Amino acid sequence: MVSSAASMLIAVASLLRKTLALLILSLPILDVAAANQAAKKAEAAEFQVLPLIRSRQNHLLVRALVNGQEAWLTVDSGSPISAISISRREHFHLAGIALNSDLPARVQVNEGFGNMAIARSFRLGALTLLDEPLVMLNLKSPSPASRLINDEPVDGILGTDILLPLEAVLDCRAQTLILKMNPGHPGQAPGVDYRGYNSVKLQLSAGANLYVNGSINGIPGKLMIDTGAPVTILHHAFVQQIHVATRRTRIVSTAINLKDQGVRVATIQKFSLGSIRIRGGMVGVSDLGGLIHSPLLNGSPPFAGLLGGEILDRDHGIIDFGTRTLYMQK
Repeated sequence: MVSSAASMLIAVASLLRKTLALLILSLPILDVAAANQAAKKAEAAEFQVLPLIRSRQNHLLVRALVNGQEAWLTVDSGSPISAISISRREHFHLAGIALNSDLPARVQVNEGFGNMAIARSFRLGALTLLDEPLVMLNLKSPSPASRLINDEPVDGILGTDILLPLEAVLDCRAQTLILKMNPGHPGQAPGVDYRGYNSVKLQLSAGANLYVNGSINGIPGKLMIDTGAPVTILHHAFVQQIHVATRRTRIVSTAINLKDQGVRVATIQKFSLGSIRIRGGMVGVSDLGGLIHSPLLNGSPPFAGLLGGEILDRDHGIIDFGTRTLYMQK
């Protein structure tokens, strides 16, 4: 029989051995957890997550600092250029293009031209772009509709010339824009979960626009992914081709360097983008010939229109500019 003192010593020794074993076993777990946490922090540091606000005209706006001055820009996947309103050039202290620069002094935008300028500092969150070329454009005074709802004009446009190289991820429902601090970094944008989504690959045109092959009432057509368009608008020639009736409205669409166009409406029964089925409904119809030129206008499949903000918001569209993929919730 073991004495009570000896029993206590044995119990203490056993407890010490168990405690030591638990400590030894827990050390690798703690190291792995710490390593995972450090990896997540490092991954997050490779990205800049920017909140967006939605204007009353259904545009997604991002805050930027242009030469240190606050600017509100429309995130426009349909614009191949980033721009500043010509009326704000002095406010943002934008420099002209140097005579020995490789950049053109002006570029064609739709049926007109815009002069180029340089922002010495163009900041989006913690990401700063130096000597960023911007186009000076007449972004027009607010339309009668926007004046009625007190929607102020924006300072400019954030286009695909910045969104594509920075491999942006634009979540239209969550209203976030995620940019890579180091383009080419292999990690996935933090906080984006594509479970429960369908996806379709996008095509990049020579003009730096993203297109998707779709089908409207069973007829193939190509649509531009255009977050700068508040609503989906189909090209009137395509609508005539598929024999869909339209109705007049008092709505007028505006585009840079183009005459204002009247907008009609049509009801689409079947609408799909690749394997993604979109709920049918009412869409705008207008002459988009000034925005799109051959060979896209008369290509195969033909140009059908612009996939606008109301569908991208309603069906929780996520545009991955890095992988050129459109995700839509199932």
